[in-house]
This record gives sequence, C-alpha cells and structure tokens, in this order.
Amino acid sequence: MIPKLLLTLYPNQRNVRMNKLLLVILFAVVASLGFHPFQAKNGETPPKFEQIDSVSPSPELSETQKLFDSLHLGSLLNYEAFEQAMVGYRALPAKNKDILTVIDFSLPSTEKRMYVLDLQNKKLLFHTLVAHGRNSGGKYATKFSNKEGSLQSSLGFYLTDATYQGGNGYSLRLAGLEPGINDQAMARAVVIHGADYCSENVIRATGRLGRSYGCPALPRELNKPIIDVIKNGSLLFVYAGDNEYPTNSKVLKNNLDNPSETLLARR
Repeated sequence: MIPKLLLTLYPNQRNVRMNKLLLVILFAVVASLGFHPFQAKNGETPPKFEQIDSVSPSPELSETQKLFDSLHLGSLLNYEAFEQAMVGYRALPAKNKDILTVIDFSLPSTEKRMYVLDLQNKKLLFHTLVAHGRNSGGKYATKFSNKEGSLQSSLGFYLTDATYQGGNGYSLRLAGLEPGINDQAMARAVVIHGADYCSENVIRATGRLGRSYGCPALPRELNKPIIDVIKNGSLLFVYAGDNEYPTNSKVLKNNLDNPSETLLARR
C-alpha cells in the first residue's frame, strides 16, 4: 500500500508512477509471450522437433541402370536379365555393338519375352513372342541343355551368324560362346526361324505357345524383320533366372561382382 501522505502531497505524480508501473508490467507480459510461443498449458508437454543435421544423398545410378532407364524398360524387362546381358555385352567381342537381343525364359511362353535393343539410339526395336525347346517345359522353360538331341533350349551368350534358307524358311545361325553351356548350338542346328506355332492364335487355342527342337522360334511375320536387324555379329543373351547358370558362366563370374547389390541400389 502507498502511504496516504504521499497520495495527498503528490496526487499527479501518483498517477504518473502508476501508469509507468502498468506499462512495465504490460511489457513484461508481452515479452514473455514473444519468447515462449509454445508454452505448455494445463500440464501439457510442449511439442518436440527433431533436428536434422544433414540429408544423405541418393546413391548414384550405374551406367547400366542409366541405360536401362533411357531405354524405358522398367515395366517390360527384368532388370537382372538386362544387367547380366550388359556384362556380356561389355566383355565379349562383337562385330555389331549397336544391337543387343535379350530373351527372358523366366516368363511364360504366353508373354512377349524377346527384346531387340538398339543401344546406340536407345530404342526398343522389337518386343515379341519366342518359343522354347520341346523338352524344356510346357508353358514355362525350366530345363536347359547343351546336348545334341536333348530338344531343350540353351542359356547364355550367343553371337549371331549368317542367314540361310532352310526347312523352316529364312533362318539365322547362332554361335554359342559359352563352353559347356551353349557351344554346341551350331552342331545342334539351334537357329532363329519363324514358326506357325509361335502366335497369339496358338496361345488362345492351347494356353501356351508350341515348342521347337531347341530353337528360339519367332512369329512368321516378325521373323525376317528381326533377323535382318540382328544378323552378322550382334550379341544374343538367353536368361531364365536359373540359379546354376550364373555359377557356371565364366562370362558372368569373371566380370560381375555382387549383381544383387546394384539391383538393390536401384530399387
């Protein structure tokens, strides 16, 4: 309480001092609110914000991954099949390096599983049906052989050779590049040719494609256009997601380290 004597002697000064006191109190209240915008109320815990010191950069894509993306193959071709094909493409000599053909026998014969790639111009030239060997399986190719008379398909890397006219019409010879895996392709007459049993009509009628004696047979209407693009020294790679092939293939073992790591880095 302010003494009554002071109130009597200095009435004006009393008002001035009271106004100053009110201003000081008001300033203190405003300042406290300004410096504590997240003051807890009624015992609530104030929100906590995690401090971010740095942002980890995304892993860089490999050259193979960049090429895969530039070809727009993400929804069409198994990346592992492409990755393995590129290992051979870089390691093996070929006259025509502009073209690379991939066959993915991990897919059923009812799906388009042959891919002809123009690596120079970053284009998918052909994406079509292809038949597998009679003794490799029904709808799926699950067994593979390099033996003559097996009537099975063979996996791995091939070099396309010359064309000729044979019992199946316009055909393309294939030279198997992997000893013990497909090097008997010439002796077995494993060639690319057209076949009536490789068509959508056969799929509708039987639920799968017909089968060859081991040759990658194509639809009649696409046989010549495809052969004319890939003939005379381009690489062909036959993939099946087979666990034994990567172990037995010297091309992959000698040139590919931890293929799953690049796959995981991409995804």
